[in-house]
Amino acid sequence: MSHSLNRGHRRALTAIAVGCAAALTLAPAATAAPGGGKGGPKDSTVSITVMGTSDLHGYIENWDYFKNADYDDAAGNDVGIAKISTLVNQVRADRGAGSTLLIDNGDTIQGTSLTDYYATTQPVDETGEMHPMAAAMNAMGYDSTTLGNHEFNYGLPLLRTYEEQLDFPLLGANVKDATTGGDAFTPYVIKTLKLKGQKPIKVGILGLTTPGSAIWDRNNVDGQLEFLDMVEQARKYVPEMKSAGADVVVVSSHSGPSGTSSYGGDLPIENASTLIAEQVPGIDAILAGHEHQEIPERFVTNRQTGEQVLLTEPKNWGMRLSVMDFELVKVRGQWDVASANSELLNSNTVPADPKISAIAAEQHRTTIDHVNTAIGTATETMSAADSRFRDTAVMDFVNDVQARAVDTALDGTTNADLPVLSIVAPFNRAAVIPEGPVTIRDMAGLYVFPNTLFGVEMTGAQVKDYLEYSAKYFTQTAVGAPVDPATLTNAAGTPDYNYDMMSGVSYDIDISRPVGQRIVDLSYAGAPIDPAQRFAVATNNYRQSGGGNFPHIATAPVLVNQTTEIRQLLIDYLIAEGTIDPSTFFEENWKLTRDGLPVVE
Repeated sequence: MSHSLNRGHRRALTAIAVGCAAALTLAPAATAAPGGGKGGPKDSTVSITVMGTSDLHGYIENWDYFKNADYDDAAGNDVGIAKISTLVNQVRADRGAGSTLLIDNGDTIQGTSLTDYYATTQPVDETGEMHPMAAAMNAMGYDSTTLGNHEFNYGLPLLRTYEEQLDFPLLGANVKDATTGGDAFTPYVIKTLKLKGQKPIKVGILGLTTPGSAIWDRNNVDGQLEFLDMVEQARKYVPEMKSAGADVVVVSSHSGPSGTSSYGGDLPIENASTLIAEQVPGIDAILAGHEHQEIPERFVTNRQTGEQVLLTEPKNWGMRLSVMDFELVKVRGQWDVASANSELLNSNTVPADPKISAIAAEQHRTTIDHVNTAIGTATETMSAADSRFRDTAVMDFVNDVQARAVDTALDGTTNADLPVLSIVAPFNRAAVIPEGPVTIRDMAGLYVFPNTLFGVEMTGAQVKDYLEYSAKYFTQTAVGAPVDPATLTNAAGTPDYNYDMMSGVSYDIDISRPVGQRIVDLSYAGAPIDPAQRFAVATNNYRQSGGGNFPHIATAPVLVNQTTEIRQLLIDYLIAEGTIDPSTFFEENWKLTRDGLPVVE
């Protein structure tokens, strides 16, 4: 990259209002030669655009398969790449299709009933059918995608089939063949943009993925793939891309910007996007992902050069499209990035692209029919209506499935003998498992969030602290005072999803006592709990990552990280067992009390 322009001043150059980004001209604009020398070569300024998606997780249509209705959330977001396609078409029309690229940075083939169906029920690597995400993304004209950690969830045969079906490269520069050490996937691609009357512009896209897949999908990748440090691999490949003629370097990083990891120090940092920008010279922009954040525009200073690196992250599931605009100047015949800026476009502002909807229509309908099909039966109706203030069979069912999964995952490890406890929150008061036939959709209603399963190690003392924190959910109610279920819970605004109930131990919650002194008679296996005893605790990724700010759990050693959605574990259980019978798992192990007397009967 030429340093004729001081890119350290990029922030000043990008003080253009985001709403005016479309005003950047695509036509060459003549400028004076550096130094104003007479007869010197004329320099030109042009603009190009790179659009990006992240963490699509199998969403094509704006549809919630578990609710059997259009997707809806409290913020009014829409989802799916059918809507993203409309935004992409608008940007191409606005900027000029020949000056734009479209990239994705991973987690595309897991996350909805649609993609699960074509990975497990009718796996495309066995049927030969086109993967729905491959078909849709091909039609949208993507230029590249990057491996996300969830790409490995269904095993390498399905991943390789998906890769073969794509009309564009699947990038993963830091993923290596465990036997040869060579590249297991394409490290980068250099795309050429040809603007009328201009020297072609070469844009290099480097794909990097979080190394955590080595742990999360160990059963699928162990002995086959290795995941190297993202910063080191960027340091290796960026100069190679520049030598190959890249005028602009964009890193498609399936890694968040936080600099944190959900695992120990045996693997390189999980969320390294900011570190890449800071430590590797020559990068113009980073499309970040993995952490499901929404970052319209951020600038990170490279520590070596002082240059500003643009960083953006579009919200997951196709809720947002990142649009990165680059202004390039030609200095002595070479293109150099003069400025960069970005914005996010919201998919809830546009209709779905009928072309993409038509491509996905048959597979979409097949999936809807599938999730509304009965997969087993229940011996009695189990409702979650009272789950926030009494122990119920429906919540015990979730805890039982979670505990079984963690116990199975610990088999054959040094922690195989640890007692397994489990925690669950009453997410959905309307959830019901009906007596008789039970559908996939019924099962999914128990667990309305796409959380994945973790198992962490905690001591008896930490379990006590955890339950005390959870019990702040209840309004302090004096002995003898009337108890109203409508006001008993959600004290201090605590939401239902931040009240955890635990199986595997027994305890009372004395709501007449102040917060921090409410857990009474905490016992394990019929005896008072040993503060030093070690337990494996089944939980979800939200709680393990610090969601709800519960004590100890975010720093507890991780024993199990399956990256499997808990609601899918519930579905798998019913398919395998055929019947849900509360008599096999329901145990009333906790209750609300006041001075030793039950609050609810």
